[in-house]
Amino acid sequence: MGTQLIALSLGVALAGCSTMNSAAGSLGTMPAPARAAALHQDMRRLWSDHVVWTRQYIVAAVAGTPDAPVALARLMRNQDDIGNAIKPYYGDAAGAKLTDLLKQHISLAGEVVAAAKAGDQAKLQDADRRWHDNAGEIATFLSSANPNNWPHDAVLSMLNNHLALTTREATDRIKANWSDDQQAFDAVYTQIMGMADTLADGIIKQFPTKV
Repeated sequence: MGTQLIALSLGVALAGCSTMNSAAGSLGTMPAPARAAALHQDMRRLWSDHVVWTRQYIVAAVAGTPDAPVALARLMRNQDDIGNAIKPYYGDAAGAKLTDLLKQHISLAGEVVAAAKAGDQAKLQDADRRWHDNAGEIATFLSSANPNNWPHDAVLSMLNNHLALTTREATDRIKANWSDDQQAFDAVYTQIMGMADTLADGIIKQFPTKV
């Protein structure tokens, strides 16, 4: 795992994350349309936390403030939450694997931010390459779990877009381009909500009787 991580998130926000693993049991008594809507809401919350705490970390890491490790710890916990969310559908091993891949994603993002802040182009290029390689691993993992609804190339495109937008956000923050930084986070947030919906839709289509 790298040093720290980058990311995206506007203010701090919402402590406490509803993991879909715990939600799955309580959803069992709800009508199917309501359960599907709840799955969408839970998935959006998880990925909202992902970009919000990523941003909080970026803001703290770039400024060099002492809350950076706290934001990072909360962000890492979000990767546990996302992995737990798929366990009711894909099993414990799959959930643990996704968490591991996502924690690598966060650590590598931290390396990207640290190298960019330091102006070290060699380290930046190396970290960025490994960051994109990790995105390819996540795309392969997800598409192998649900190939009909999460095709590899489509998932990889979404993940690479997420990386590009996060890079833009971190770069604007480092350069103190405040208006651009705000717009970049808006774009990050909009994009991640689309990705959350894609993941929720894929689960609903693959497991219509479980949702």
